[in-house]
Amino acid sequence: MAQSLPASTNASPNTPATALFGIPIGDFGWFGTILVSVAAGFLSFFATTFLSIILILIANSAAHTSIDFAVSYRYIGLPVGLIVLVAALATLGTLWIKRVLRRA
Repeated sequence: MAQSLPASTNASPNTPATALFGIPIGDFGWFGTILVSVAAGFLSFFATTFLSIILILIANSAAHTSIDFAVSYRYIGLPVGLIVLVAALATLGTLWIKRVLRRA
């Protein structure tokens, strides 16, 4: 009745070496690397801009001041988006180059 579990939890020998929350990120090609990096940059830009607009709205309401909403994307959203884009390109690009050199 009782089934025994295998000794190793890593049952598949073809599991990727690099995974983020179980998602393999080391198997992208050059186009996938660029696409995922740009998508991460856009997502972080829009999320940060949204949150900073909400915070500026709350600050304007609470303090009865007039902070320009252009600050949210110009000085907060854009730098965060560019930093995430560069970090994602560096990380995924390094993984792609390692994989290409390992196969060569």
